[in-house]
Amino acid sequence: MKLSLSNFGEKLCTKTGILELMDDLGQAMASGNPDIIMLGGGNPAAIPAVQTIWRNRMQEMLQSSPRTFDAMLGNYDPPQGRPEFVDSIVNLFRQRFGWKITKDNVAVTNGSQSGFFCLFNMLAGEFPGGRKKKILLPVIPEYIGYADQGVTPDLFVAAKPSIEELDRHLFKYKVNFKDLQVTEDIAAIAVSRPTNPTGNVLTDEELTHLAALAKKHQIPLIVDNAYGLPFPGIVFGSASLPPWEEHLIYSFSLSKIGLPGTRTGIFIAAPELVRALAAANAVISLANGNVGQAIVSGLINDGELLRISKEVVQPFYAERVKLAQEAAHEFFDPSLPWRLHKCEGALFFWLWMKDLPIPSYELYNRLKARNVIVVPGHYFFYGLNSPWQDSEECLRINYSRASDAVRAGFEVIGQEMKRAYADAG
Repeated sequence: MKLSLSNFGEKLCTKTGILELMDDLGQAMASGNPDIIMLGGGNPAAIPAVQTIWRNRMQEMLQSSPRTFDAMLGNYDPPQGRPEFVDSIVNLFRQRFGWKITKDNVAVTNGSQSGFFCLFNMLAGEFPGGRKKKILLPVIPEYIGYADQGVTPDLFVAAKPSIEELDRHLFKYKVNFKDLQVTEDIAAIAVSRPTNPTGNVLTDEELTHLAALAKKHQIPLIVDNAYGLPFPGIVFGSASLPPWEEHLIYSFSLSKIGLPGTRTGIFIAAPELVRALAAANAVISLANGNVGQAIVSGLINDGELLRISKEVVQPFYAERVKLAQEAAHEFFDPSLPWRLHKCEGALFFWLWMKDLPIPSYELYNRLKARNVIVVPGHYFFYGLNSPWQDSEECLRINYSRASDAVRAGFEVIGQEMKRAYADAG
């Protein structure tokens, strides 16, 4: 039988950046090859103190609340999410942040990735009468997992940032509000904070400005907090969550706190959007996975989840950042024009090699041949109206692995970077 795919099928099955990234991650994890240095995927680090908490919570359910455990595995929850989990999220944001939300403002999805697929395609794409709308990304590069989510082509339009040079080997992206345009075909504005891939944290002022811009144009502002506040809280500078308003859509995840396998995404939005996400859940997957919600509900209610984020998770990654920065300055030739984005959060270093003589994808393959897995930067530059040379000069590097692995990987990256410049003369 010859398989014939629809346009949608072809789009899903073609080679994409997120497919390559996850394939690299899965193959590396499954191979058991001790020589592979996995600096590519977004898998969080295994933090022993956090793993102990998950084990203790599972044992507690088994021993003290077997009905909860049986219901977790044996029952479908409502498409909107597990009621007690939704209540815990509502109470957290009402009590800790003063957000005026109710259970009608919260939807759970099978990971935020699937939630964004539904959200982006409900808000943008083709409309009756032939109209087309897009999602505006005010700072590119942006998360690789958004890039191929559009059912219709060209779902995203992106804006180049301004670049602040902090020193010879350090820089920061900023929203270029001077040139940022919200045209009539923009359905929503979307940002990740901290930004995957760069580790950039939009300032409170930038976020407030974007929220005001969205409100002016009567469109949503979507803020992806997969690495951010209040959990897992992988933020290294000063940042806060602005007050919630009905035109804001916030997403959160249990993945980076240490539960990626439970696939638990959380969206806080206007009630009509929550109902739409719940309806999409019912069509696509009947209901959401129960395990993450059951494990975490009590930890939210007693404040333990925020304590873990602040006292365990954030300090763990802050120490890994410090060690990785030291490795970069030890192994990257200081005479070469490389720069790291200021790491303000998330799990990544963003390496920009100005005037790199070879495409970043070729450098990625050279590193892969030496068992060092990173992510080539060009996948993160989408939605632009014209090519940008910077897209061929960058790598995303996960710094969260064990320090000896990071040091070994950075040494190889430094060698291959030096070779690339040297070969060009």
